[in-house]
Amino acid sequence: MKKIFTSLVQSYHWFFLAMVFVIGIGLIFLIFPGESRFKYEFQKGSPWRHETLIAPFDFAIMKTEAEIKTENDSLLKEYKPYFTFDTLVASVEINEFSLAISKFAESNEKIKSSDMFLEFPGILEDIYKTGVLQQSTDSYKELAGKSEIMVIKGQKAIKTPVSQLYSIKTAYTKLNDTIRAITGNLFPEFLKSVNISDFVVENLYYDEQLNRNEKKQLLDKNSATKGMVQAGERIIFQGDLVGQEKYMILESLKKAYETKRGDNIEYFLVIAGRLLIISIFIVMMFLYLLFYRRDIFDHKRKFTFIFMMIVLMVFMAGFASSVKAINIYMVPMAILPILVRIFFDSRTAIFSLMITTLLIGFFAPNSYEYIVLQMVAGVIAVFSLNKLHKRSHIVFSALWVFLTYSIVYLAMAMVQEGNLDTINWVALEWFAVSSIFIFISYPLIYIFEKIFGFVSDVTLIELSDTNQPLLRKLAEEAPGTFQHSIQIANLAEAVIHKIGGNPFLIRAGALYHDIGKTFDPEFFIENQAVGMNPHDQIDHLKSSGIIIDHVANGVKLARKYGLPEILISFIETHHGTTQTDYFYKMYQIENPKEDVDRKMFTYPGPLPQNKETAVLMLIDGIEAATRSLKEKSVDNIRELIEKMVEQKIQSNQLINADLTLREITILKVTLLEKLVNIYHVRIEYPK
Repeated sequence: MKKIFTSLVQSYHWFFLAMVFVIGIGLIFLIFPGESRFKYEFQKGSPWRHETLIAPFDFAIMKTEAEIKTENDSLLKEYKPYFTFDTLVASVEINEFSLAISKFAESNEKIKSSDMFLEFPGILEDIYKTGVLQQSTDSYKELAGKSEIMVIKGQKAIKTPVSQLYSIKTAYTKLNDTIRAITGNLFPEFLKSVNISDFVVENLYYDEQLNRNEKKQLLDKNSATKGMVQAGERIIFQGDLVGQEKYMILESLKKAYETKRGDNIEYFLVIAGRLLIISIFIVMMFLYLLFYRRDIFDHKRKFTFIFMMIVLMVFMAGFASSVKAINIYMVPMAILPILVRIFFDSRTAIFSLMITTLLIGFFAPNSYEYIVLQMVAGVIAVFSLNKLHKRSHIVFSALWVFLTYSIVYLAMAMVQEGNLDTINWVALEWFAVSSIFIFISYPLIYIFEKIFGFVSDVTLIELSDTNQPLLRKLAEEAPGTFQHSIQIANLAEAVIHKIGGNPFLIRAGALYHDIGKTFDPEFFIENQAVGMNPHDQIDHLKSSGIIIDHVANGVKLARKYGLPEILISFIETHHGTTQTDYFYKMYQIENPKEDVDRKMFTYPGPLPQNKETAVLMLIDGIEAATRSLKEKSVDNIRELIEKMVEQKIQSNQLINADLTLREITILKVTLLEKLVNIYHVRIEYPK
């Protein structure tokens, strides 16, 4: 039955991995471009390393971005902005002005019969015919450098010199000065009755939407191509240098080739090729995990996380390449190796980066340049963020990534261009945006920890704070055990620094490994007062049960407080499957005729599964035994360490831990040095 159950579990695991594998391939396939790929790779400034290239069909030569920009700037320079002329404004204001003049003339008997006022509306009409702007022409950025505008009157657009246009201020001055010259001494009296400024308003408006559309139509007429290459025409010889002109011809051929559709048979071949390429890269990642990181391969959430990150980064790059406003270099590829490094290891991070970059490089523009930039920047990100336990680490990592992008890009650009003036300096802005996005990895760490159950160094440091509720509980209810745990944590951290491993993990594990002793703290010697031992009041079998139960009690308490499983493993394994030898032997002495079952005096396990838990087991036993030594000399401590380590090896407690003999030797030396310093007998000073 057990074999059947194990077989079902294994089958389900393989089925789950197969589902992740198929879904990953399917999602990446949807992202990949559907066009055929150009089979030649080339870089500006490098020799053409393929055979002599002949044009397979007619195609247009594209202009460079610089050429298009220059031509567009020239067109916009000659462009005449459009202003809308409001005819209703002039008629209304002129009529109002005429009425005001008539009232003034009728109210004054001296000038009632004068004809001089009849020409004033005509003056205002001439001003409005030219056009009145809200402000002076210098205030309109649209008129900068322009000598003429197009004034829209009805269905016609009339070309008008900018110098002839009025602003409200100049129109008022013109009307005011003209009336003053005509009326002479009557002007002050006229102004008292007629306020000239009331009749001078704007009748010429800049139409934003109309001008935007006109500019677009003008620029759309500017062709993006220049000349043609005929089918059969030689494009480049093998070994020729790919200069600017040849580069644009090759880019034009590449674009024409990738947008050219074949018949149905060719299209299905393209689909088959895409599926095959994606499958090969995904299989490479699959095999890497199978052979080199079996712990990730056998862990569903870890396996899913890595493939999810690969698909997510490919999706983001695919989206960026399809949107003109976003450059593909803005996608923060460095986040992938950073997150994988934080949760797993550097080798897996770099391999994941390589697979993802190769997938994206298949459809990224300038594939070689893209792959080189992302690989170098990603590797630097991994090296610069070896540990993440300070906020400044992520800042420096982002800075290093930006510098790496910039240096590598400029180096490649200098080789390709050979001229600093033609380098696309805007690319540095793209790299800056990508590097800034690295900061979102900090909140992503927290999110992925909660979703996938991972534990980062930041979380381990937080859990190692002795003000954590569970550690405060241990300090208050079992103070001796708390001090013992701190001692173990210090010793274990010192050993791990020497042999390699995660010091944050082993410190946190050491601090929590004995939290189960809070249930019956008085039954553990480090918490007992002198002369008081509750074990004296009960039989040895029950005493053994209480001691052994601190492991199970610790696991229950850890799960109640939400400790990560990786820390719970320290609680479960720190005694492995060893025995409570003292109570076992005492029980044998008191019951010589009874066939004693060793299992009743044996910890349930499991055995330590990694280096950190194995080191904790060794140090926990050695530190406790050292405290019981009557004479703590160097020889006695050395002998005790050798004996305790040998016992663990002989009882097969370390068979599942990746701890080498060399590392065990370093552990012995380090522990001897530390324990001698801790228990050193001071010289007695004379009175």
